[in-house]
Amino acid sequence: MIVPWQALAPETLENLLQAFVTRDGTDYGEQEYSLDEKVQQVRRALERGDAVIVFSERSEQCNIVPADQVRDWD
Repeated sequence: MIVPWQALAPETLENLLQAFVTRDGTDYGEQEYSLDEKVQQVRRALERGDAVIVFSERSEQCNIVPADQVRDWD
């Protein structure tokens, strides 16, 4: 299910964004970015609709994925 980022409490959204950008395997390319810069990049992607927050009831996990991949998420 898609979770609207606007529906989350600001602190919850911030924690989710920080957890997402610090996961192993999150690649931002050649350039190094600070934690705050990474969080802001993902926040802007959510605001633009380029990314969405999804929650899987089956796995009880939350993730942030590109909006065009939503149909592949359970």
